[in-house]
Amino acid sequence: MAFRLDLVLIFSCFHLICVSCQQETRFVYNGFDQADLFIDGLAKILPGGLLQLTNDTKLQTGHAFFNKPFDFNTSSSISFYTRFVCALVPPKLGAEAGHGMAFVVSPSMNLSHAYPTQYLGIFNSSTNVTSSSSQLLAIELDTVETTEFKEPDEAHVGIDVNNPISVDSALPSYFSSALRKNITINILSGEPIQVWVDYDGLLLNVSLAPIEIEKPNQPLLSRAINLSEIFQENMFVGFSAATGKLTSNQYILGWSFSRSKELLQPLDISKLPKAPLPEDEQAPLPRDGHDKVSPLLIGLVVLLVILVLVVIGGLYWYRKNKYAEVRDSWEKEYGPHRFSYKSLYKATNGFSKDFCVGKGGFGEVYKGTLPLSRHIAVKRLSHDAEQGMKQFVAEVVTMGSLQHRNLVPLLGYCRRKGELLLVSEYMPNGSLDQYLFQNQNPSPSWSQRISILKDIASALHYLHTGASPPVLHRDIKASNVMLDSEYNGRLGDFGMAKFHDPKANLSATAAVGTIGYMAPELITMGASTKTDVYAFGAFLLEVTCGRRPVEPELPVEKQYLLKWVCECWQQASLLGARDRRLRGEFLPEEVEMVLKLGLLCTNAVPESRPSMGQVVQYLSQDLPLPDISPYTPGIGAFMHVSMEASSAICFEKTWIPKQQQQLLLPQPETNLKRVKFQLISQWLLELFDPEGDHSEQGRI
Repeated sequence: MAFRLDLVLIFSCFHLICVSCQQETRFVYNGFDQADLFIDGLAKILPGGLLQLTNDTKLQTGHAFFNKPFDFNTSSSISFYTRFVCALVPPKLGAEAGHGMAFVVSPSMNLSHAYPTQYLGIFNSSTNVTSSSSQLLAIELDTVETTEFKEPDEAHVGIDVNNPISVDSALPSYFSSALRKNITINILSGEPIQVWVDYDGLLLNVSLAPIEIEKPNQPLLSRAINLSEIFQENMFVGFSAATGKLTSNQYILGWSFSRSKELLQPLDISKLPKAPLPEDEQAPLPRDGHDKVSPLLIGLVVLLVILVLVVIGGLYWYRKNKYAEVRDSWEKEYGPHRFSYKSLYKATNGFSKDFCVGKGGFGEVYKGTLPLSRHIAVKRLSHDAEQGMKQFVAEVVTMGSLQHRNLVPLLGYCRRKGELLLVSEYMPNGSLDQYLFQNQNPSPSWSQRISILKDIASALHYLHTGASPPVLHRDIKASNVMLDSEYNGRLGDFGMAKFHDPKANLSATAAVGTIGYMAPELITMGASTKTDVYAFGAFLLEVTCGRRPVEPELPVEKQYLLKWVCECWQQASLLGARDRRLRGEFLPEEVEMVLKLGLLCTNAVPESRPSMGQVVQYLSQDLPLPDISPYTPGIGAFMHVSMEASSAICFEKTWIPKQQQQLLLPQPETNLKRVKFQLISQWLLELFDPEGDHSEQGRI
């Protein structure tokens, strides 16, 4: 007898465990009067069992989760199936409504970090998609266009994985088997809509249909996805919704969920609570049939209507031309990188002078603020019709994908009539030249200067060797070095940057840049990584000496920085070329090393210049400088490059022998090897026979 009682007790316990497991793997709510839910924000359960997620309160969120987690042990196959009925009710019929709602599978019911508006109460602008709190799945029914999330410009359904940018989306519709086509659904009509979300371990299917239609044979969205990489062992299921400046009432009428397709319980449509319909515009009261309208009144009304239409047409024409842009068919592929002129116009307060933060030969730079307080810099450039514009835009967009901590991120562009606008991240501390040459700003210390030089060297090294294809900046100077909030150096202004093709005809490329930073071979041989190294060498001298490479107002012997630094070295006073504002806050040997490196990078012979990888090692003192002197061939050989005529190239004082001076002037390509050989021979002669007779050396 006791044995039988034990068996009954064991069987009862086993049955209770099975029932408990079954309850933890499925549920169904035809209304939410007795529902075991966790709710926060605007969410609440109304009398009658209707679950309301949001109301007419602006910029708020509402969440409702099943109060117990589900076991999604990744050691076994992960699957789930759910069906729910929702209603998104605008304040008035046909009115715009603020944002939508989403079905969410999350490791936590606490979404207090999330934002309203387009983030739907799930994500925020700085969500780290690698953090455990962000490893979630959302099926969104969004009702507002969000350009930054690359969403359709209408209401849409999307699959979000760890990120507000949908991995797949579509306009709301359902497949009709009878008509053999998709029928559009207005999810903002206020009418109940059925939503099915099915995941069998491999494929995620999302289907929609009006409440009176059976589940369609074909899903609206079907995406192969491995949720085992996203889900933790315990996950919560529920709903999230948000409002923005516009609002809507969002309701859940019924909900069924199961880990198994076979155990998914059906919803009883007849038992579901009713959602209130949107308010309709009040119809005007009928007029008395005996009233008579005078012809004069009719004429005045017609005239008023015509005047109103003319005013509206004029305003439309004005606004259309105010924000008119240039758009060509080839730009479709660059859509995500294109900003609307209207958004940039508003961000800069109409390109107000108060927002102008800089001017240059290529345009003006304005500070702007996009929605969500995102600060940008907008540079306005002029361009001539379509000449080279397609290639230029392609390169701008591709350069926007460059990723390095010492580059100013290039976000995109906009074209309008005769101007091109480049959009980049805003650097709050401005450009380096403001601190070097404007007395109202404090002069940077040596430790700050050497840190900025290392930052820019690292950025150039990345452009030359880390980017694919390599990029030539072509305009390295202090005014193009920006300082972020922590005064780290960032190389910016890619308005003249080009991709580097070593096999291309370099001499056919137009010589562009800034006088004093341009390598002498630019006019005859074109741009290369070596010309960028030359410009960086001039930048090294500029930062260390606190003056620009060319200053015509100074005495003749000091006008050209490169020549003057070399002469200081010849006179054994190299340290005297430093910026006097440095005072005693520097290491003399480190300053001398940087000055020598600047002269090495500006060597007149391109092959004698180091690579940017070597420059990085020199600045970090991981590699000693090569043995050079102020009399090394090519050191201090200053050539004044004129953009108007190549004949303007000239040498300043240098030690190079008179019979070899012509060798460094522009030569046909066939003579380059001979030039290099003669220069190297002369250098070896000086190195191994320093006491020899070199009376033939002359100075220009």
